[in-house]
Amino acid sequence: MEMKNKTQHFDPNDFEAVKNIALSFPGAEESISHEGTPSVKVRGKLMCRLHDSGEFIPIRLNFEIRDHYLEHYPEIFHLPDHFKPYPYLCMWIHHYDKRLLQEILELSWKSLATKKQISEYEAEKKNNDL
Repeated sequence: MEMKNKTQHFDPNDFEAVKNIALSFPGAEESISHEGTPSVKVRGKLMCRLHDSGEFIPIRLNFEIRDHYLEHYPEIFHLPDHFKPYPYLCMWIHHYDKRLLQEILELSWKSLATKKQISEYEAEKKNNDL
């Protein structure tokens, strides 16, 4: 275990704010992913995780939505070469705002949730807005 800590380049606390928002969506579950990094999954599929470099958080988003956020928020999001063929957007760990993070995580969750989960979530959200 001590050897693992020497090679660990991330601080799980950097993922706390993201994890807390992600876990607010129905069916989202805390998990451990690549290199022991904390993550959140929906129906067993990765929604977001702390990258093992500790520098950014890959968030699952379809390509069209991903490209929109990359274009409009280049100071917050980036796309390392390794991620280009995959439906992920990478968010710098300390450069985001909570409203935007909530928005992105909701879009990510909707891409992974069941139609039933989404309709129940939307109905509850609408009731809360009344």
